[in-house]
Order: sequence, then structure tokens, then C-alpha cells
Amino acid sequence: MASEWWRSAVIYQVYPRSFADSNGDGIGDLPGITSRLEAIADLGADAVWLSPFQPSPQHDAGYDVADYVGVAPLFGTLDDFDALVARAKALTLKVIVDLVPNHTSSDHEWFQAALKAAPGSPERDRYMFRDGKGDGGSEPPNNWESVFGGGAWTRVTEADGTPGQWYLHLFDVSQPDLNWRSPVVREAFRDILRFWLDRGVDGFRVDVAHGLIKADGLPDYDPPKHQASMGGHTGAEDKEDEPEPAPYWGQEGVHEIFREWHAVLAEYDGDRALCGEAWVEPLSKLAKWVRPDEMQQTFNFSYLLTEWQAEAQREVIQESLEAFASVGAPSTWVLSNHDVLRHATRLALTFESAQGAGIGPRDLPNLPERHFALRRGRAATALMLALPGSAYLYQGEELGLPEVADLPDDARQDPTWFRTGGEKYGRDGCRVPIPWESAAPAYGFSPTGASWLPQPPEWAELARDEQESDPGSTLAMYRELLAVRREHALGEGSVEFLDGFGEDVVALRNGDVTVLTNLGGWDLYLPDGRVIAASAPVGRNLPPDTTVWMVSE
Repeated sequence: MASEWWRSAVIYQVYPRSFADSNGDGIGDLPGITSRLEAIADLGADAVWLSPFQPSPQHDAGYDVADYVGVAPLFGTLDDFDALVARAKALTLKVIVDLVPNHTSSDHEWFQAALKAAPGSPERDRYMFRDGKGDGGSEPPNNWESVFGGGAWTRVTEADGTPGQWYLHLFDVSQPDLNWRSPVVREAFRDILRFWLDRGVDGFRVDVAHGLIKADGLPDYDPPKHQASMGGHTGAEDKEDEPEPAPYWGQEGVHEIFREWHAVLAEYDGDRALCGEAWVEPLSKLAKWVRPDEMQQTFNFSYLLTEWQAEAQREVIQESLEAFASVGAPSTWVLSNHDVLRHATRLALTFESAQGAGIGPRDLPNLPERHFALRRGRAATALMLALPGSAYLYQGEELGLPEVADLPDDARQDPTWFRTGGEKYGRDGCRVPIPWESAAPAYGFSPTGASWLPQPPEWAELARDEQESDPGSTLAMYRELLAVRREHALGEGSVEFLDGFGEDVVALRNGDVTVLTNLGGWDLYLPDGRVIAASAPVGRNLPPDTTVWMVSE
């Protein structure tokens, strides 16, 4: 791998509460992760990214942080974290931790101090407190809406018991937005970065990296319909035909913050990396987040959201490579994460499902047949891992896990479900704890059989131990793809699109490897060459929803 490891790394996302539970309480934890790190290294990943594990009341599964420099007792201790890092290093795995700078938990000591302080105080200046409009300030400061549903402002009661100011929360009411124009906030976060860097982390995934700065004056805003439908930690906007971005997403001031962070990482030996969760379009604008003095990577959500159609896939690949190369950055590729439907289901849906909205029992009659959807998901993975740049994998996708749609209502925990009155199912379906051993309690997730979300019966046949010795399993395919990707240095290569294979085929060459993905309805006759990897068995023909990697004889 190149010295700047993040340029071509395969990074495996661990969602701590759903990965491995060591103490039997039904919630995954840091010791559980440490005990299973060898499985990630064995897969062939280069790094592990940990979703939030810091102290939190868990109103939004840890994305409501109450203390940025600790570990939630739910997940363990700082000693457990240090042991995890040490074990990862022994396995030559880099460690990336999640950082959530747009908002804190309402339990954070800063916010509790702000509630006790007077309007205009330094304590309140850490957050987005504003006077209300209308008679006695009874109306919110503007019309902004939370991406979890409902209004984005909540009024507080002042210390004397009177109705007071309003605070902004672009997400849940328990997640007040920080004021990133405050020098105090900015200095505090530079210290937070150093705290984790001193403990040996190799980088940070930055949540809502496009949302830290809000437009001057906080003007009213009515989002286009396509944006309003984007649930979860999102904010995809800025299509080229839209004159102005949303006043709370993608403001120019965010770039100064990340230049400051870049300088902090540069204080440390080795190649440390920032990866931004920035829902920004078009890709040419997203590339601003990864200019040489800012972040090293940003997630390519345009790619994740692209439909399973050959022309669309070719276009997003080409646009991604050109946009990121224009600033000297690698493109990233991702198909699944903790906020979106698992791609082994999503790519085969025949109906619209907005990001973050989720699927559930009322969708069951219209869901694709599982094996058909998995075949398409495997083909997409094989195409993605053939591309140059850095790839992200979400825990359980190497097992071919589908989205869990039939969760009972009383088991759901995503705030989207509650804030929309059950209209949107939310993201619980991609967060169900993953299966390790088919015959073990909770399929090996927890020694007691406890599981914070119920696991479906089909988890038994998808468990890792069931796939270990099966050469046709999804686990075997991932291992093979990652090994061949490394052998042929595909992450460090370049793409040349190939003609002559028809409009329903994505055909490209990366180094000495020819990659063909059949997105059409008919078999494709394969050219001469030796197959070195494939998403499904192939002979002389390439079936629909199949990807093959070939080299010349």
C-alpha cells in the first residue's frame, strides 16, 4: 500500500452496539470488538472505523455525545479502547474513530451550563440560541425543519421560570447544534482531536461535515422536495440548477475549520486522515472538502445513491474520478453504512425509498426476493472494489446481510420513527446485530442470547461460521476480491472505459485487470482471458447482475 495509506485503503465500519457483545447485556461493546478484530484483518481490510462509543444518553445511538473524551460505560472504558487500538495495531489495522462536531447531546455539560446561564452569556454562545419571533418570542426564529421530522427549534424555560430563547437542533431535540463561529468551540475541538491522536488513532470520520456553519442571519428556507425526502444524517443538496445551498448545509465557512484540523493532524507522525460525511452535490463541489490542506477523504454519496443502471454507473464513476483527481484526492466508494438500506436489498427495490426513511412491514409484499437482491448486491460490490481509491465496507455486508424489514414496532429505536409518528421506519433495519455462529445464542453476537434489536431467523444460515468453508459464500467472495485487489494494486490504479460490450454493461480496465459488470437482462459472451474473480459462477457467458475480473492469458 502507498505510504499515504488512506489513498487506497479498504476501511471496515464497525457499528459498536451491533458488532459483538462481550458481557451479555445485548449491546455490543469495545471488548467484544477487540475479540473479533482478527475477523476484520482476515477479511483483508486495512482499517477499522468505529461509530460513536463516547458517553451518551443514546437518544440517537451515540450520535448525541455527552463527553467527547471518554467511553460510555455501555461500551467499556478508556483502558478497553487502548486495548482495542493495541490489538488492531498488532493486526496491522489502522483505527478511525467517529467525531460528531455539529451538535452535542443535551446532557453535555456545556449545554446544561447554557440552560442555567442568561441569554447572551458565553455559555449560550457555544450553541445556536436565538430569541423567538412574534408576540413574546413565541414563534421559532425561522422555519427550518429537523431532518428527523418536525421543527428544528425548541424553546427553553429560563432560570426564573419564564419562557425563554430557542435553540437549534437540525436533528433530534436532544442534539443541540454547536455555534462553530465561537473561538471557544473551535479550540475545544482541536484539543479533542489531540486527545484521541495521543491515544494512537489514525484518523477521524467527521459526522455532518457539511453542516457546522450556518448562513448569516439564519434565513427562512423551503427545501426542494428531493431534499426534504432525504432522512437521516443527510442534507444532500446543491444540484447545479439550484441557485443557493440550504442555509445550514455546505456553507463556505466550514472549510476554514477543516484547514485548522488538517494542521492538528500534521503535528503527528505518520499519515493521519480526516474523512468527511458531507452530503453535497454536485461532485465538483464536494471535492472542495478534500483540497490538499483540508480533509483527506470524503464519502461519495453520489455513488452510493446511484441506481443500478449501466449508464448511470459509468457516469458517476467517471465524474467521481475526475472531481477528486482535480484536487489531488482519491475517490472513495461506499455502498452501505449505518444510515442507509443495506445494498443487498436496496439495489433491487422496485419502489422509491428515501435515504433514512427505511423499509418495514407495510413494504414486505413489494420487497425483492432475497437471493435475487443478494446477487445484484454482490455484483455491485465486485464493481466497487475494482475501482481506484479507497473503499468502505459496512459490518455484515461481507455476509450478504439484507435489510431487516419485519422489525416489530415496539422494538424500533431510531428517533426518525418516533418523530414522524411511524410514517418513516428509520434506520434500525441496517443496524440489527450481526451473526457469527449459527447455533450460538444470538448467533454468537451475545453469550446470553440478548440482542438490542431482534435478529431474524435467516441470520442462522448467514452466520460467519456457516460461510467460512463454503467457497461460494459471500464471505469467500469478499476475501477473494480484497486479496486480488491488493495483488493487482487496483486501489492505486486508474480507469479506462472499454467500448464494444453494449449499453447494459459497465466495462473498464484498471491496470492489467478487465472488469465487466452485466446490468442487463441477457447473458454477455465473455472475451478471451482468465477469470481471476467473479461475483457469481461464470462460464463462457456473463449472466445478468454479475461482475467478473479478467486478465489476459
